[in-house]
Amino acid sequence: MSIGEVLSELRPEFPDTTISKLRFLEAEGLVEPERTASGYRKYSWDDVARLRFVLTAQRDQYLPLRVIRAQLAELEAAGSAPVALRLVGAPDPDAPAPAIEVADTRCSRTELLERTGLADSALAEIERLGLITCRSPGWYDEDALAIAQAVAGLARHGIEPRHLRAFRASADREVGLYAQLIAPLARQRDPAARARAAETAHELAGLSQALHAALLRAGLRDVLER
Repeated sequence: MSIGEVLSELRPEFPDTTISKLRFLEAEGLVEPERTASGYRKYSWDDVARLRFVLTAQRDQYLPLRVIRAQLAELEAAGSAPVALRLVGAPDPDAPAPAIEVADTRCSRTELLERTGLADSALAEIERLGLITCRSPGWYDEDALAIAQAVAGLARHGIEPRHLRAFRASADREVGLYAQLIAPLARQRDPAARARAAETAHELAGLSQALHAALLRAGLRDVLER
C-alpha cells in the first residue's frame, strides 16, 4: 500500500492520524516500509499492524514511543511479533467487516444539551466560568462535549459548576508549563518537528491524567480507611 492508502486504512479508527505523523513514526524507527526503485514507500499488512499497535498504545495507554519501541523489540525477540501484531490489526479475509463508530467532532448547542442532560442555564454557567468555549460559528468540539459530560456527572453527586473553578485554574497552570516544552517544536516549519510536538502534547496529557487519577485514589483511600 502507498502511504495514502495506509492513512485511509487507519483514519476511521485513529482520526487524528496524518501523513506527517506516519512519516514521523517511520523516522522514529517504529515502522520501516519498503521503498520502490523511485523512492516511494510501500507498506505491507504487517507494517499496518505495527502502526495500529503503536497508535493503540498511545491512545489507550499514553505510552511514550521509547516504551512502545521496546515492547515491539521484545515481541520480535520472542518470535511472537507477527502473530501478536496480526491479532492487533491485520484483517482476517474470512471475518465480517467490523462496525466502526466514528466519534462526532462537533455538535450544536442543542445537541450538546441533549447528549449530556445539562440544563441550558448550567451550560451557560460553565461557559461563564471558562470551562468550555463555543467555537465560531456556534458549535462545540469533542473536548467541550467530554467536559460537559463530566460536569453533568459531577452534578448528579451534588457538585456544582462553581465548585470546578480550581480544575480550570489547575489545567491552565499545566498548559503554561507544558507549552514551554512544546512551543519551540510547534513553531518550526518542519512537519516532523510539528508531529513530534503533537506526540509530546499527547504524552504529557496522558501522564497528567494518570498522575491526577493516582493522587485522587491515594487521597480517597485515606478517607475510606479512617
